[in-house]
Amino acid sequence: MRITEGQVGEAAPGGTLLYPSVTSCLTVTVRLQDGGLVGAHASLFQVPGELRSDRILSALKQRTGGRAVRAVEVRGAVGAWDPSYFTRAVESYGDGEAVPFPEAPDPGGIATAVAAGLGQPRAVVTVQDVPDGDQTVS
Repeated sequence: MRITEGQVGEAAPGGTLLYPSVTSCLTVTVRLQDGGLVGAHASLFQVPGELRSDRILSALKQRTGGRAVRAVEVRGAVGAWDPSYFTRAVESYGDGEAVPFPEAPDPGGIATAVAAGLGQPRAVVTVQDVPDGDQTVS
């Protein structure tokens, strides 16, 4: 299953998720107890027609439904993301409003924000800074 910026998708047990061209983005992969994968490609800036960063976790949570979660993996440009982008997208700030800018990578804050957005315990969420490029999760 190919998941581009601003999208959510799912792979059946034994399947693979492909997140292409992860540069300033974060990917969030939910590993289900049954072996399935549900993923989201969170874009720092909204792609026209796709989900903003402050809508992506609720869409991922809805897609996951009530199924049992084994782990949640966040990967990508950790240093480019302020955890608040999951609750207020960069595009939502008006003229004259200061957009928070991360001064240092905050993997703990990102993990806490993702856990809260998905309604999962913080302990199941891991965050990893990875170089630019395609990500494949299986």
